[in-house]
Amino acid sequence: MVQLVGSLRKELADSLSTCKVLVVGAGGIGCELLKNLVLTGFKNIEVIDLDTIDVSNLNRQFLFQKKHVGKSKAQVAKESALQFCPTANITAYHDSIMNPDYNVEFFRKFVLVMNALDNRAARNHVNRMCLAADIPLIESGTAGYLGQVTVIKKGMTECYECQPKPTQKTFPGCTIRNTPSEPIHCIVWAKYLFNQLFGEEDADQEVSPDTADPEAAWKPEETAARATASEKDGDIKRVSTKDWARSTGYDPVKLFNKLFKDDIMYLLTMDKLWKKRKAPTPLDWHQLENSACPQEDSPVSGLKDQQVLGVWGHCQLFQQSVETLSSQLQEKGEGAELVWDKDDPPAMDFVTAASNLRMHIFSMNMKSRFDVKSMAGNIIPAIATTNAVIAGLIVLEGLKILSGELESCRTIFLNKCPNLRKKLLVPCILDPPSANCYVCTSKPEVTVKLNVHKTMVLSLQDRILKERFGMVAPDVQIEDGKGTILISSEEGETEANNSKFLSDFGIRNGSRLQVDDFLQDYTLLVNVLHTEELERDVEFEVVGEAPDKAPPPQTNQEEVNSITNGNKDSAQPSTSSKGQHGRKLQLDWLTEAYNCGGSNSS
Repeated sequence: MVQLVGSLRKELADSLSTCKVLVVGAGGIGCELLKNLVLTGFKNIEVIDLDTIDVSNLNRQFLFQKKHVGKSKAQVAKESALQFCPTANITAYHDSIMNPDYNVEFFRKFVLVMNALDNRAARNHVNRMCLAADIPLIESGTAGYLGQVTVIKKGMTECYECQPKPTQKTFPGCTIRNTPSEPIHCIVWAKYLFNQLFGEEDADQEVSPDTADPEAAWKPEETAARATASEKDGDIKRVSTKDWARSTGYDPVKLFNKLFKDDIMYLLTMDKLWKKRKAPTPLDWHQLENSACPQEDSPVSGLKDQQVLGVWGHCQLFQQSVETLSSQLQEKGEGAELVWDKDDPPAMDFVTAASNLRMHIFSMNMKSRFDVKSMAGNIIPAIATTNAVIAGLIVLEGLKILSGELESCRTIFLNKCPNLRKKLLVPCILDPPSANCYVCTSKPEVTVKLNVHKTMVLSLQDRILKERFGMVAPDVQIEDGKGTILISSEEGETEANNSKFLSDFGIRNGSRLQVDDFLQDYTLLVNVLHTEELERDVEFEVVGEAPDKAPPPQTNQEEVNSITNGNKDSAQPSTSSKGQHGRKLQLDWLTEAYNCGGSNSS
């Protein structure tokens, strides 16, 4: 007769009390997961999260209360979970899982790792660490009513990176700077403007009119004189935006007239841009002030964040936010920078005001602060119930692994509507590793198309190896028969190479680079394919990458097979090209709430 401890077999219950597990993330899913683990009988838990508690977390992250705002998520989650089971041994780390301290040896001390993350970079990293340590990983995510849980085991299942992920949507610089046609273009512009004025300046985030726009067949030297400035101080003369703003004392009116009048008049001189588009309409602070209606200042019924202010209302909001942010900058001292945060009221006010004024100029309907925040922060709706269901499924899959029943594990989808079998929870058999994966194959290899005469070593390191291929501290050696070290993770060894082009080191079409990330215990062979025909604003392309769209609709027979496998109404978008799993959920869409890439574990 099977001996039970509660609802579990005694052997399994004993295993739970002794095994050590790691929870990465203590947000919406993480809070539910920690509670489930201690109530199920897990006694040795370590939890890591980089984030601190914000008021916006309190509607779904139930381990936190108002008194905890500003404190470490991991630490408070530990203290709250211990109230459910005081005998549990929980260790909390207020840190990034990508910190080199959490190396392969750190991961090897766990029997199981459970992800409750909100961004791709951290997911990629944990995936590689678990592969290197040969530890089972349970991956998860939610988005509104949708959710997914899957199990990753080296050599047995697909890893997180086996299927290509859609790249985050970006917009051409000339669209952002010259011809915005959607509210999101104006919101991105406003976020760029925040950094140009108050944060870290980035040459790729310029906000002034783009004179190199290929659509604008004009001669700046002939037409610049036609753009008259309202006052001398309002003419930025195309120098550093921050330097000019500082020279005006961050005068909100001068900033306003420069951004929303002078620059717009400058754009109007680019005649060709407006032959098939509605031309923008410049705004003038003093004219708006004189014509402002008193009722714009009167309170409106309804939630404040969901109200859409008038033009003068946004002018006032712009003024208030500039004054507040410039004061904050001044308090921080010389050379200080502010970091844009969707949960920082003055920063959010600034982006709301600036983006709405630009929307009005380009004849778009203005948006509420709530809508702007949703788009600016890439906010995906979070529902507490969905997080609870997914956290429960994580534990159930974990129990299968600890019972030695890995073959019984499934990828489980939580759908918004029942499928044809009237099921909301849809289990699918785990897919085997992809033969083309550049992470979990025995000898990972990729081909990258780029211009060796224009790509700098720093771009190779940051944009390609770190950003695109998810490495943390890459070392690069050229396979040139000499073993030339191009990039070293040791500080100061190869920094002199950063500003040089790849061609300066003899790298050409057909060159091969061996890239090692010792933290991730990961080696990647990069084949260089030289080209001079990349599209504008495209630095490189990964050759053979799958298109970022779903596969074609299935045939009737495929649908029958799909129903048999239990995933007929799985949510989109797809990440798998296999017939029976052709509508597999993209875990990057299934974030806990905020997929803005700023946190490494929340």
